[in-house]
Amino acid sequence: MNKNELIRAIANKTGFTLKDATAALDGVLGAITDALNDGEKIQISGFGTFEIKTKPAREGINPKTQEKISIAETKVPSFKFGKAYKDSFN
Repeated sequence: MNKNELIRAIANKTGFTLKDATAALDGVLGAITDALNDGEKIQISGFGTFEIKTKPAREGINPKTQEKISIAETKVPSFKFGKAYKDSFN
């Protein structure tokens, strides 16, 4: 399912117009992104948790030259499904 198909599914389930469903989806995704950028953790009961995790700095190898390189610490978004949501598939 791509974004357009998701928007259509939202519109069908809610009775929203495609324009309203697009605005709703964009608003939710924007709010999640803004909260994560502010360092917040988002917990949606019965669904899951969005958060930013830090990957520590490490040493890597350039595959072309086999030279050791230093890889800086990075922050990555993470999502973990809640137990109730995972159990709904079994």
